[in-house]
Amino acid sequence: MNDKRNLNRRQFLRTTGEAAATLAASTLAPAILSAESPAKTIGVGCIGLGTRGGDLINAVVHCDDVKVTAVCDVYGPHRQKGIERSRNPEVKAYVDYRELLADPNVDAVVIGTPDHWHCQMVLDAVKAGKDIYCEKGFSRTLAEAKLMRDALKKSKVVFQLGHQARQATCAAQAKEVIASGVLGPITLVRTGRFKSLEPEHPNWRWYGYYDQWERPDPSQVVKNVNWDLWLGPAPKIPWNERHFWHWRCYYAYGTGYAGDLLSHEMDFVQYLLGHGIPDSCVSAGQIALLRDDREVPDTWSAIYQYEKLGRTVAFTGSMNATDNQPVTLCGREATLRFDAIAHDVTTFQIIPAGYRENVVLLKGYQRGKTPQQPNHMQDWVNCIRNRGTPKCSTDEAFIETATFLMSLKSQQEQRMVRWDAAREEIV
Repeated sequence: MNDKRNLNRRQFLRTTGEAAATLAASTLAPAILSAESPAKTIGVGCIGLGTRGGDLINAVVHCDDVKVTAVCDVYGPHRQKGIERSRNPEVKAYVDYRELLADPNVDAVVIGTPDHWHCQMVLDAVKAGKDIYCEKGFSRTLAEAKLMRDALKKSKVVFQLGHQARQATCAAQAKEVIASGVLGPITLVRTGRFKSLEPEHPNWRWYGYYDQWERPDPSQVVKNVNWDLWLGPAPKIPWNERHFWHWRCYYAYGTGYAGDLLSHEMDFVQYLLGHGIPDSCVSAGQIALLRDDREVPDTWSAIYQYEKLGRTVAFTGSMNATDNQPVTLCGREATLRFDAIAHDVTTFQIIPAGYRENVVLLKGYQRGKTPQQPNHMQDWVNCIRNRGTPKCSTDEAFIETATFLMSLKSQQEQRMVRWDAAREEIV
């Protein structure tokens, strides 16, 4: 089926139509190694079944020879959603993810929780010997990212970070064009994220899904959620429905524009160019219009420099503007421009430089020339079977994290930051 092989992120979302914390010493114990090859049917446990987690279970149930054997969420209605979408009448449902990790029918896990849980869950899944698909961003801090990377690389766990733009067939073809050198030296890359919603529906203030604005009865929600388990490694605070539903707006649980939106674009650029962690970053952001109690800016910009390559990557974004900045790679000889933001790309064009306007360098995207790519979830499943390396592997996840955290640190400290490669630190 075509819908199992090449989905952009928007299609990926609707496949079925639908720790800064203190880590226990046991977390760092040697990992149980994954089996060399799972049984014919891979048993998958899905942890976190809210907005993204609900989409991810929709995606994994369509993968070949996969069965969702367990689901887990601290909120009852989300847990029920997981049961219904599992397509397995015998699926087990858990409140505590550690019980799911102990389930012998779970070979691999999909983690779709808020970001503040990613580190501990990944470390615990490695210990349990489960292959892992984790939604981006990889972690909230560089210290967490190092712990996760080191644990994963010491194990045989197959790890995939959820950057679905890497599944695009046109992106695979663009990589071939770039490698051919036809663009010449690439000195500038432009990308960004824009979205403007009606004032009564400010971005990131939905209730359980991107287009759901009707507020559930707080007195019922609090009865159905295990708040202590939801907080986990985050600071302990009394029940707060705005933090529960709108966690992207608060730095205790995520990294705002940097980790949620900029990371998509910068990871896609990394996939295309493979240039690694930037040398420096200058970033700025402000809450321009969405002045509720959110902590994270609604407007963001970042300039990254790759000094040895003579390359600049510029990101701009606003939640208060209807604009479009397709991913654009500017070379001296030609520019390669995609048709959309990273996770929506379907094609690209090549525009010769002015002084070469009469020279036909290459056509744009040629449909059918490049083999159709498996979607991002199927890529992970394929790698579980052959013990291969997924497209957004552990090493790529670490690059993603260092890159977006450079932007966050620069914005918060109002200064240029640099990457110290020897120490692996942002300075």
